[in-house]
Amino acid sequence: MAVEPGRNWQRYDTRDRIKRLAIAVLAAATVLSSWLWLDLDLQYVASSPPELLDLAVRMYPPEWAYAPDIVMPLIETIHIAVVGTILAVVLSIPVAFLAARNTTPNRVTYAVGKLIVTVSRSVHTIIWAMLFVVMFGPGAFAGMVAIGVRSIGFVGKLLGEEIEEIAFDQVEAIDATGASTFQVLLYGVIPQIKPALVGISVYRWDINVRGATILGVVGAGGIGVQLFDAVDAFQWSTVALILIAILGIVLLSETVSARARAMVR
Repeated sequence: MAVEPGRNWQRYDTRDRIKRLAIAVLAAATVLSSWLWLDLDLQYVASSPPELLDLAVRMYPPEWAYAPDIVMPLIETIHIAVVGTILAVVLSIPVAFLAARNTTPNRVTYAVGKLIVTVSRSVHTIIWAMLFVVMFGPGAFAGMVAIGVRSIGFVGKLLGEEIEEIAFDQVEAIDATGASTFQVLLYGVIPQIKPALVGISVYRWDINVRGATILGVVGAGGIGVQLFDAVDAFQWSTVALILIAILGIVLLSETVSARARAMVR
């Protein structure tokens, strides 16, 4: 196809180029204004390598004799993540049905579902843990509930989006047989979202394992209690050992999560 003489092809017209330039300028101005507002000082960056080296010297060698004392807190951390994830998945399924446009009964229930998802996701796990420590007292139970409540919004949002993408012909066919609403959801919707449900659940468990390691800062159980006690006491060799143990748990969860997701594909 011949190109008309005197005309050059351009990916964007003048209006689009001006719009993209305006967006870039706005983004740069936002970053600059944030930097100036925070009054960031780079002198600490220059002094950080010697400080980091000094900390590494204090951490070496790790206090291996302390290893037996952190076995149970590590197991407790994993259990907090597992039970919290299971709690979240169970509670997020009805929330997802409410938050999906094609399965929610009406606008009110849709708004309720979206509200639950938003409230759950907008509050950090540590904040939830602080609230539940006050309600239930310090310990693993408060951490488990915090992990579960925080995860409901994550799982419910992703699962609700999967429900909105299902093939509705299967749902209509089951509904035409005279099935109840529960049966339609059970046999028409859930089989279509089951692979996504498994993948989302495993992925969230992987995130929760890492989240459970820091809940000890507010007394919500797990290995975080020992970590922050060691930091407060300046026991850097013990801190090094705990960090190695946390790294091992995270790597293990990553491996399990990757293999589980591969199985459901």
